[in-house]
Amino acid sequence: MPISALTRNVLVMAYGGPRSLDDVRPYLLDVRNYRPTSEEVFHEITERYAQIGGRSPILELTQAQASALQTALNQNEDGDIDTWRVWVGMRHWHPFIKDALADMVEAGVTSAVGLVMAPHYSRMSIGAYYKRLADAGAPITIAPIERWHLLPGYLQAMTERVRAALARFPAEDRASVPVIFTAHSLPERILEWDDPYPRELRETVAALTERLPGQPITFAYQSAAMTPDPWLGPDTGEIIAQMAATGERYLLIAPIGFVCEHVEILYDIDIEFARQAGALGLRMERIEMLNDHPALIAGLAGLVRQTATAAGGA
Repeated sequence: MPISALTRNVLVMAYGGPRSLDDVRPYLLDVRNYRPTSEEVFHEITERYAQIGGRSPILELTQAQASALQTALNQNEDGDIDTWRVWVGMRHWHPFIKDALADMVEAGVTSAVGLVMAPHYSRMSIGAYYKRLADAGAPITIAPIERWHLLPGYLQAMTERVRAALARFPAEDRASVPVIFTAHSLPERILEWDDPYPRELRETVAALTERLPGQPITFAYQSAAMTPDPWLGPDTGEIIAQMAATGERYLLIAPIGFVCEHVEILYDIDIEFARQAGALGLRMERIEMLNDHPALIAGLAGLVRQTATAAGGA
């Protein structure tokens, strides 16, 4: 049965990830736009997933975020009497964005707000999600949210996670524990496009620095792909080595470009960087990921409402 005209819709999108080791090869084909993956790279990536439990948890975590967002939107704040429904689509694995759109069309949806679960815009990241939407050719008008890197709820949630993680260190040392804010690296060629990604990351770091007065803070990229192209730096591993060389004993890693656990968190940080830090005599901690943090969800719900209103009621 078609959804009532009083129902408003949101399409939440995330990267996607293999749900078993058998999924890794077809998943990589989609990520690489069906360019071949060398056996060496395939086996390396398969081993990474094997070490984090044989699968990515990103779908379940995104579905939990979507469920929390739907609940927040249906609390009927500010006199909003409409019903909201939140849909989920993945860029590189099932349920694909095109499949979510097909379900929406079948349900009678003609307009929706688009929300990518990544705060910072790049043509290669958020821009690529909306290209997938356009390429699907579904008869649905999408009101896109393209960035939310300074959303107060996001900044509040990040600040709370950092403070909670700092509390794991000895009380007398917490104020001097270096915090490394991290985000996924991208190819350096984005700089030729005047891509806003590096600038938006700097703006997020500046906003969080204001909320954490006196805390030593730096920024680094992580998880550059295995390609010959140069990628944005500095790399987090380089910063960890520098901190050890200058006599630091502790460090806290706080991803600002990711909002839930997946391979870049569970392997790249929790295994690879933790191993490096331990070998260098550093105690490394990582913040709890934002996931469905109430401040984040409330902030996103407000942003969705604003976007729908500006679009004439998506």
